[in-house]
Amino acid sequence: MELLPSWATFFAVMVATVVFAFFLQAVLLRRRGAYKLPPGPKPWPIIGNLNLIGALPHRSIHEISKRHGPIVQLWFGSCPVVVGSSVEMAKLFLKTNDAVFADRPRTAAGKYTAYDCADIVWSPYGAYWRQARKMCVAELFSARRLESLEHIRHEEVRALLRDLHSAGVAGNAVQLGDHLSMATLGVISRMVLGKKYVEKQPAGAETASSPPTTPEEFKWMMDELFLMSGVLNIGDFIPWLGWLDLQGYVRRMKKVNRLMHRFLDRVLDEHDERRRLQGDGFVARDMVDVLLQLADDPNLDVQLTRNGVKGITQNLVTGGADTSAVTVEWAMSEVLKNPAILAKATKELDNVVGSGRLVTESDIPHLPYVDAIMKETMRMHPVAPLLIPRMSREDATVAGYDVPAGTRVLINTWTISRDPSLWDSPEEFRPERFVGSGIDVKGRDFELLPFGTGRRMCPGYSLGLKVIQLALANLLHAFSWNLPDGIAAGELSMEEIFGLTMPRKIPLLAVVKPRLPDHLYAEP
Repeated sequence: MELLPSWATFFAVMVATVVFAFFLQAVLLRRRGAYKLPPGPKPWPIIGNLNLIGALPHRSIHEISKRHGPIVQLWFGSCPVVVGSSVEMAKLFLKTNDAVFADRPRTAAGKYTAYDCADIVWSPYGAYWRQARKMCVAELFSARRLESLEHIRHEEVRALLRDLHSAGVAGNAVQLGDHLSMATLGVISRMVLGKKYVEKQPAGAETASSPPTTPEEFKWMMDELFLMSGVLNIGDFIPWLGWLDLQGYVRRMKKVNRLMHRFLDRVLDEHDERRRLQGDGFVARDMVDVLLQLADDPNLDVQLTRNGVKGITQNLVTGGADTSAVTVEWAMSEVLKNPAILAKATKELDNVVGSGRLVTESDIPHLPYVDAIMKETMRMHPVAPLLIPRMSREDATVAGYDVPAGTRVLINTWTISRDPSLWDSPEEFRPERFVGSGIDVKGRDFELLPFGTGRRMCPGYSLGLKVIQLALANLLHAFSWNLPDGIAAGELSMEEIFGLTMPRKIPLLAVVKPRLPDHLYAEP
């Protein structure tokens, strides 16, 4: 019997797979019919409701919620997804039923960019995750440790001001996002890794201990990791199409993972060598040192492997750097768009700090308007508008609806931040709404959840706040800011890109002019 040509065999297999998938989805939907599911649009065969999700999923889901209500049932391929889009729903999912929805879905991002979910972000709820989070809260981000590393934050912010000062004296417009990324990566890499991996080596100065990658590669890895961690990968929702990698995301995930794997292996090797050479006199000087010491503890509930150390380290670097830079760039975009707000912030800084020094972390509690600018930025431009997806560990009932085990849960903080019942004129940037309001960003107030809340809240939020507040206050204090000639404040683009964070689509260009004595920008 003559065999079918290869293309015909492939076509036959694909047709059979589609028919099987269609049948399987029908069976799943019939089974789910026994539940009282939340309202939502009717799913299409195979793709579910993916046809309704555009390039900015938080906005697409916002429109769906306007039609169907604050709790919505969607289908991403064959995966059930429930979205909460109100303060009440956020409380029910993230507080009342926090333990039920404390798991994470298994995704390509977790598999290929997080050492098969050996990190904190993507690891499933259980003993390993609880241990890793405890390490972060009790050791890595303790008040004592953050205070001991305060000098690094001040040194890197001063380096940022020095670079911007050079551009300002020359009269050039600066692409602020690039400067912010370098500064926040400098802070985080020194605190976590012990070195400033974004600093170029002078010609001929390379040594065996030089950074194992170039500053450009390091920044690219961080940006790519965050983008790939937030994409909607078709293979996650239609598993039988996963092997095709139709969007090319898995290929990109594997590439950045190879580079990150090589980079972190070198970092860990250097730290192990220093520990070996110093012996009993070894003292931890950065967060990788602490993690390696913890990994040696024989009393751990779950052994922390080398890949586990790398996964957690990767979370510390990417989570601390990208989110901070993105938030500060959005804040500066908004004040440039609103000159009266910029003037009010500058007046507060002049009154509290004066013109003879830079802002320090001890000044921050005395700058309520600058703090309000940060909060209003986090309201209008949440870096994770859908938070990181959770997954139900067991069947649950929320607001009278059934949420079966294995359902993915998204909280649309972007919709909550634009709820007119919560915010007066929600589309307007008004920092004044937070002055004296008592609303905070530490997970207690469900109107504003930039770092999430509950068990899966970002464990490094305290560090993120310190970096954002110090950088933003110093940028506002040290320079006069203007848009380039030909760009009016009302014409400044505020378009965004969706990923695990939500950066500007068009980088912010601004003209800076130093407003403090020159010696404050010089090398210390």
